Amino acid sequence: MYKQGDGDARIAADCGDDPWRPATLSHAQILSGATSQVIPRAQTFAERLDTWREDASARLAALDIAPDLAEAIGSRRWFRGLGTMIGLAALAMAFWPDFTPVEAAPAMAMTDSARDEFRSQMIMPLALGADSGRRMGATQRVVPLKSAPERPQVELLATLSRGDSFTRMLQRAGVGTGDAERVADLVARSIALDTIEPGTQVDITLGRRPQPGASRPLDSLAFRARFDLELEIARDSAGNLALSRKPIRVDDTPLRIRGTVGSSLYRSMRAAGAPASAVQQYLKALSDQVDMDRAVRSSDTFDMIVQYRRAAAGDRQAGDLLYAGIERGGEPSTQLMRWGSKGRFFEASGVGEQRNGLVAPVPGPISSRFGMRRHPILGYRRMHSGMDFRAGYGTPIVAVADARVTSAGRAGGCGNAVRLDHGGGLATRYCHMSRMAVRSGQSVRRGQVIGYVGSTGLSTGPHLHYEMYRNGRAVNPASVRFVTRAQLSGAELRRFRAALADLRTVEPGAALENLAPTSSEAAAAEPVREIDRLEDPQRIR
Repeated sequence: MYKQGDGDARIAADCGDDPWRPATLSHAQILSGATSQVIPRAQTFAERLDTWREDASARLAALDIAPDLAEAIGSRRWFRGLGTMIGLAALAMAFWPDFTPVEAAPAMAMTDSARDEFRSQMIMPLALGADSGRRMGATQRVVPLKSAPERPQVELLATLSRGDSFTRMLQRAGVGTGDAERVADLVARSIALDTIEPGTQVDITLGRRPQPGASRPLDSLAFRARFDLELEIARDSAGNLALSRKPIRVDDTPLRIRGTVGSSLYRSMRAAGAPASAVQQYLKALSDQVDMDRAVRSSDTFDMIVQYRRAAAGDRQAGDLLYAGIERGGEPSTQLMRWGSKGRFFEASGVGEQRNGLVAPVPGPISSRFGMRRHPILGYRRMHSGMDFRAGYGTPIVAVADARVTSAGRAGGCGNAVRLDHGGGLATRYCHMSRMAVRSGQSVRRGQVIGYVGSTGLSTGPHLHYEMYRNGRAVNPASVRFVTRAQLSGAELRRFRAALADLRTVEPGAALENLAPTSSEAAAAEPVREIDRLEDPQRIR
C-alpha cells in the first residue's frame, strides 16, 4: 500500500476519495533486512604488511608534515613545513661522506729470492742490455771462452762541451791519442778549433782492436763544423786518415717581417714571428731616434729586416737586425738601417744614433725631484741636488751615456756611490747602491749595468738617488738632453742609400720558404735500394 500524493489527481479521480492504494513491487525493489557485514582479516604476512603500510600511509597523510611552502607563507602550517625541510637537510648532511684518503695496502716484503723471481719473469729489450728471463744452469758440456768476441765496429756520438777542447773530447770518446791528434790537425787546416761552437755533436765510428788491451782505431768521423760546412774524416785503403769537406748550400736572403703595431708593439712583433733578440734590437734602435710614446701609434705598421740564413739541409739561423722602420698611412715615417763596422743605425738621411731625452737609470717612477725639500731623516729643509727613483732592492742601475768611472766606493751619506765622467764638463753620480758593478778608471757604455739599487747611507728604503753635474755644479737632471750625431756624406752616403733601397726590395716572408733542392741534392736524398747496397759493400775491419 502507498498513499497517493497531490500529483496523482488523475488516479484519485479514477479510484475515488481513498488516498491509500495497493502497489506491486519487483524482487529487485525489495530491501533485505539489516544484516551484519563481516570484514575478512589478512591471513598471510604479505597481506598483513600491505594492510599495515596502507594504514601508515593514511596516518602520515593526515599528519601533513610536508606542506607546500609556496602557500600560506608565515602560517603555523608553513613553519611546520620549514622545520621539516631543515631537519631533513641536517640529516642528509650528517650522512655526507668524508674525503679521507683510502689507506693503501702495506707493501709486500721483498726478499732477494722474491726479487730474483720477479726479475726472471721480466721482459726487457735485448738492445738495452737485457739479462732477464729464466736460464738453464751450466752443465759440463758448457766450455768457457778464453775471451769474449768484440763487436767489429762501435758507433758513438760525442758532444763538445763548453770550455772543453776538441782533442780531449775525442779521447774521452775512446779515440786513441795518435788518431785524436791527427784528426785535430786535419780539422785545424779547414777551420780554427776554437771557433767550433759548444754543443757540436760528432759522429764517431771505431774499428776492431788490433790486439787485446789496445785502443780501437778510428774508422770515420763526421760533424757540422759551421753552418755552411760539414767535415768528414775516414780511413782510406792505405790505412791513413783523410779529410773531406762537404760545403752546404746556404741562402742569405734576409727575413722581412711587417705587421700592425696594435696595443703592444712587442707582442705584435713576437706574434708575427720575429725573434726575441731582433725585437729587442728594434725597440732599442727606435727609442734612440724617436719618442716611442708619441711617434708610434696603434694603427702604424712596423717594418723590420733581420739577417737570415737558410741551409739546404733545412737548418735556419737568425742574426742581427738590419732595418727598423715605422710606416703611417702607407708612407715610411721612420727608417733606420745598420751601417758601418761599429754596427750603428743611421736614418735614411744619413744621420746616425741621435739620442735625445733623459735616459732613466732604473725602470721606476720618480719619488722626489730636484729642489728644496725637508730631509726625511735629518728633519730640516735643505737642497735636494738630484732625483730619487723608486725601485726594488737589487734592481740594476745603468749608465745614462758613455762615460769613464771616476770613483766607485763609499761616499758618506750617499752610501755606496758611483760617479761617471761623460766629457764636456758633464758628470753623473748614482747613490745608495747595494752593490757596485764597476771600478774606478773603467770605461762604460750607455745602458751598461754599473750597480744595483740598495739603501746604504742616509736612506729610508731602497731607491736610487741620481745626481748630475755640469762643470762641478749640480743641475736638474730633467733639464739635460743627450744628443749624439754621426753624419754620412759623399760616396759613403751614396753607398748607404743604395744599400737601403736594395734592402727595402726584400719581400716579406720570402726567406721562410724552403730552398729548392738541386739535382745532386735530390739524388742524394733518394733512398738506396738493398740490391744497390750489394754492389758497394761496406768493409768491416
